[in-house]
Amino acid sequence: MVNSLLWLAAGLLLIILGADALVDGASAIARKLKISEFVIGLTIVGFGTSCPELVVSVTGAIRGISDITIGNVIGSNVFNTLLILGLTAVILPIAVTRNNKRRDIPTTMLVTLLLVICGMTNGISRVEGIVFLALFIVYLYTCFKFDDGSSTDENEAKPMGLFKAILFTLGGLAGLIFGGQWFVDSAVDVAHRLGVSDKFIAITLLAGGTSLPELAACVIAAAKKKGQLALGNILGSNIFNILLILGCSASIMPISFSGIDLVDIIILVVSIVLVWLSSYTFKKNEIDRWDGAVFLAAFIAYYIWLFIKL
Repeated sequence: MVNSLLWLAAGLLLIILGADALVDGASAIARKLKISEFVIGLTIVGFGTSCPELVVSVTGAIRGISDITIGNVIGSNVFNTLLILGLTAVILPIAVTRNNKRRDIPTTMLVTLLLVICGMTNGISRVEGIVFLALFIVYLYTCFKFDDGSSTDENEAKPMGLFKAILFTLGGLAGLIFGGQWFVDSAVDVAHRLGVSDKFIAITLLAGGTSLPELAACVIAAAKKKGQLALGNILGSNIFNILLILGCSASIMPISFSGIDLVDIIILVVSIVLVWLSSYTFKKNEIDRWDGAVFLAAFIAYYIWLFIKL
């Protein structure tokens, strides 16, 4: 137990340092290449912080453990939206751009509903997994194709060249990935010794642990007043989780939803609906602190339900 706690602490420290380097490097790349911070957050940061989920879910698919694969993705998306986005908005209200309203948030909603429809029928087949991957490629193409380079802060706190920015980004991603893996391995080892179920581990410890890179990146981004980078990271990670990770996993082994409760599906849908309501109601152009507080309250209620059910 002592060794596990030491690895937890080491992983957390590496995550924090990695997130700081990643945010600085990714922001510098956006400025140098005239790409919006949102798209950088959606792609480079979103993909990098989703690597732990990819490893966990694909490993679960190879081993034929659907509960781990689908539970990790659903839990991570709920964790990303309700806890991380909620906490980020409480720290710094997040501006929502026209592209976010017209393309990114609706796409996240549609992708989530697609997952729910597949799950409520026969799960995700290999053919549907391939369709998920094709949709993922199309979405990435449209993001770069129609990006106008807006919402990128020109006031760079730490000026750096492109090569240095790339090194910071890659080093930060490595810190997030390895630190997150140390954390997850230690947490899961403790949970297994306590005898809890695979589904509970996937939706709580694995989802929370593999979402630590997103949490660290978004909190650091909020502290540095880079809300679009944080929003891009969350929406990008959620889309990556569903289209890329489940697409890859289902292509290896069809995914069953037999271990997922209706409440899990409902809270997944509620999480993205809350983002939509926060962005579109009262003609607001931001997810403000009150919205963040509602997100956090919904997250706490869901986890209380999980622990009561345990």
